Amino acid sequence: MPIGLLTLEIHIPEAHSLKEKRFVVRKIKDRLRSRFNVAVAELDHQDLWQRALLGVVSISSDRQTLETFLDSVERESAKVLGGDLIHTERELF
Repeated sequence: MPIGLLTLEIHIPEAHSLKEKRFVVRKIKDRLRSRFNVAVAELDHQDLWQRALLGVVSISSDRQTLETFLDSVERESAKVLGGDLIHTERELF
């Protein structure tokens, strides 16, 4: 049973406070949770205004289905964040 981890590195140049950053982070977390029923958590850079590292985790019965699913999550993230999404990385366990 494979487990997939998708990390999203985000740069938010328009954020000038932690409150503004949290608004953007909450928006993407809520969107991914509601559309894909995944676990999402902020993994790093909690004290920086303009950076965030999010982890998205899902589990599936087979590897191919999980990879296709994570592709959809990554596309949705890119659509919502636009140029603020600067790097993604995927790991399967």
